Amino acid sequence: MVLTISPIIIQIILYFAIFLIVTLSLNLEVGYAGIPQFGRVLAVLAGAIVAGAIPGRILAFMIGERYGADYANHLYNFRIVNAITTNVLAPNPLLSIAILFVTLALAAIFGGMIGYLSSYPALRLKEAYLGITLLAFGDVLQLIAWNYDPLVGATQGVNVPDVFRWIGVGEGRFIGATFTLLGFAILSYIFLDLVARAPFGRALKAMRDSEVAARVYGKDIVKLRGQTLIIGGAMAGIGGALWTLYTGSMKAITFSRLTWTFWPWAFMMLGGTGNNLGVLLGTFVFSTVRTLIYTYKELLTAVIPISPVWLEYILVGLAIVLIALVRPQGILPEKPVLTVPRETIEEIRKSVSEEKK
Repeated sequence: MVLTISPIIIQIILYFAIFLIVTLSLNLEVGYAGIPQFGRVLAVLAGAIVAGAIPGRILAFMIGERYGADYANHLYNFRIVNAITTNVLAPNPLLSIAILFVTLALAAIFGGMIGYLSSYPALRLKEAYLGITLLAFGDVLQLIAWNYDPLVGATQGVNVPDVFRWIGVGEGRFIGATFTLLGFAILSYIFLDLVARAPFGRALKAMRDSEVAARVYGKDIVKLRGQTLIIGGAMAGIGGALWTLYTGSMKAITFSRLTWTFWPWAFMMLGGTGNNLGVLLGTFVFSTVRTLIYTYKELLTAVIPISPVWLEYILVGLAIVLIALVRPQGILPEKPVLTVPRETIEEIRKSVSEEKK
């Protein structure tokens, strides 16, 4: 029996899963560490480039095909990727899963490297200057991928071997792949929630609130910023790779700063900066609204005086403005994390009060 789920539900889960990973990585850098990260697309694009450039070449080499610059040739790429998917990956689940995890590991490494390189200006620049610098880095990488053919096919892009084909074809493939992405999103949430409760997470908040006070207590600000950007970059790289593997293609122009930087900012601001549960809520709300706009755009055309294509952009911009004016802390504001359970604190308070009596 084939599991059947409404396409609308699948689309909501898909957007929710992929943007939750990216927005959580942004929340680590912005919400916990206080780094003005306006170049989130940089690490996402790095992960997407890894997924578009490496697994196909590895598999082409394994079956004796050319795997150099010819791989980015559109016609050759289309033929060889179809052959790899049909003849190699579809009948071999273990190989498909291995390629998936190898790709994600490489994407995390490259995303972390991007984060490490970003840490150098992060140590010297503050606030708006750092934000603009990181924003420019993202545009530079996109221009390179968009114009350098051997990397990922430049303007024509490349097809990517389907590591989810062994699940099935058509609806079954997309349902299985969507829930796989959701699983990675849940793991990302659990990981960052553990980080937030750990001493490292509390050190990031101390650095965010007052670098001077953090230094006084012996915290290495340079090391903390570098580690944060590496972890956040690695997570964003995984998000970019997962999106590329899911869609089965990679074209640099689709990784715009609007989609992969400003939307995650909107999701984070709506839910609550510095609160992972708030990020989850904000991402789910926006993912649902965006999917409904796309699904019912024909009906909306008869009601609103503008094209529904622009409605989501207007809503995102309006949401950011309203959140900043009305509720800058978001739907779920950040809550203090207690290093000791509340019950223990109450017991200590009571024992101190009794001693004073």
